[in-house]
Amino acid sequence: MLVSQMSIIICPGIHESALTQCFVSGCIDQIINEAKSQKAVDLLIFPAQGGLALSAFHILQFLHKHLQDRIESPAVFISFSAGVVGAIVAAHKWQQIGGHVKAFIAIDGWGVPMWGNFPIHRMSHDYFTHWSSSLLGSGENNFYADPPVDHHQMWRSPQTVQGCWVDSFFGESPPKEHLSAAEFLHLLLRRYKDN
Repeated sequence: MLVSQMSIIICPGIHESALTQCFVSGCIDQIINEAKSQKAVDLLIFPAQGGLALSAFHILQFLHKHLQDRIESPAVFISFSAGVVGAIVAAHKWQQIGGHVKAFIAIDGWGVPMWGNFPIHRMSHDYFTHWSSSLLGSGENNFYADPPVDHHQMWRSPQTVQGCWVDSFFGESPPKEHLSAAEFLHLLLRRYKDN
């Protein structure tokens, strides 16, 4: 049976690129390495510079360039801060032209409305951000840091951020009450990779 390669699309915010490299090496590399033997996961990092993080148009151009020959392959968007603005619109546009958006994960996308006919997950650096963001839509299976952490710590080092999820995890009982932000992401990505 042919395994359909899933693409993880990273959409950073407006910050130095070193933070994104920390995020990838501290969290995403493990998933990529686990899936290498199956060639089941591809990683694409949108090279956001300044205000381009807000631009759905530029994110779509990036997707066309890298995924034009496999538009229907599953894609999981992971976006951070201001990058959530451009990424959520790009995800909708990608789906409208035939792309398969398997899930959308917004990390600290405070104040950004979340909607879509694909699974949406929010991850927040504190409970207030989680609660106030959920008023604008959140989907299921969300995470918030407990104790609260600095906004950039969620992106720079999710493996150090402890917290809990809200809602049942895909209808299953949670394996433990508290986990790190990186563990939460790993559980989401493994689930979407395997289904």
